Amino acid sequence: MRIIAIRDAVAPIPSPMRNSVISFDKMTISVTAIETDVIRDGQPVTGYGFCSNGRYAQSGIIRERLAPRVLEADPATLIDEAADNLSPRAVWAAMMSNEKPGGHGDRAVAAGAIDMAVWDAIAKIAQQPLWRLLSERYNEGRYDDRVLVYSGGGYYYPGKEKEGLQAEMRRCRELGYKLVKMKVGGADLDADRQRIAWVLELLDDSADLAVDANGRLPLEEALAYGRMCDEFGLGWFEEPCDPLDYLAHAVLAEHIATPIASGENLFSRQDFRNLLRHGGLRTHKDWLQPDPSLCYGLTETLRIIEDAEDAGWSRRRFVPHGGHQLGLNMAAGLQLGGSESYPDVFQPYGGFADAIPVEGGRTQLHDIPGIGMELKAELFADLRHRLELD
Repeated sequence: MRIIAIRDAVAPIPSPMRNSVISFDKMTISVTAIETDVIRDGQPVTGYGFCSNGRYAQSGIIRERLAPRVLEADPATLIDEAADNLSPRAVWAAMMSNEKPGGHGDRAVAAGAIDMAVWDAIAKIAQQPLWRLLSERYNEGRYDDRVLVYSGGGYYYPGKEKEGLQAEMRRCRELGYKLVKMKVGGADLDADRQRIAWVLELLDDSADLAVDANGRLPLEEALAYGRMCDEFGLGWFEEPCDPLDYLAHAVLAEHIATPIASGENLFSRQDFRNLLRHGGLRTHKDWLQPDPSLCYGLTETLRIIEDAEDAGWSRRRFVPHGGHQLGLNMAAGLQLGGSESYPDVFQPYGGFADAIPVEGGRTQLHDIPGIGMELKAELFADLRHRLELD
């Protein structure tokens, strides 16, 4: 059993929308494939992966450093003999060999794209959906057969702020999402207050709306926005301050009642340890949101979850960021708090299987081996085309 090739390509996912910090008009992601010599149903097993939106493609790091190390490693060292499968931790260790500690950023994104493909291949070799494999290996066989999902979005639409925002939120509700998220911090406080009011016109409960400042706000502004969240009774206030400003998070948590959500832009186990130690977050109400395809992959995210449990956090306080099927598999198999979804943005890479609907804010599980990307037809076709596997 061996990995015979690692492919990568760039997939453009441009959009005219923006959040409080960046525009997505030139956004790209890396897509990857891990080809193995294992045969299932007459075909070699191939795992697929990609990095989440917001950080751009990482071809250089993948091609020049991470992929060659895996391919040059002794194949026997990459095997989990007990499972008769590839070892995700051994593959991860091989691609991260000769890398210094620290400097978590684009390297973590590149590793995340490869690691997703590794786990897809492992689940396919095991002939199991990834959620079931995670359940058996890391959760004593327990899993959730229906998973809470929320729609990420609510972007700024220059020239059609109310029309564009309400149309997006209305569409998410029509698709079955109960909890929706919108961007704030890209306008002044009064303008964002009005934008929140526009969305609340469409909802029955203000707690079904979360807001996301994408880490843009200085502490004083974050406190003002936090007080506004309290007034409205919103679901959570996401990334209020710079993700590495742990003191600002601690001060905010001390002064507002609204739950705080953070973690999508922390790219390592060490960064999450610092958030847990110094960020003042409240284990009974706040949310941790690692993005498994940005923070060195599911392999590293499992370590982050383990550290958080040791620090007194429940797995139910984790809601993976990214809006894709890897996070959904994690939420089901590890019994996390839920998963983000991108039903209409960052297509074709956002959202879940085509034929499995969201109903009442929850979705069901797929039953094919792997992550389930084959069940999202446009995504799978784009992957195969860009990776020259047609």
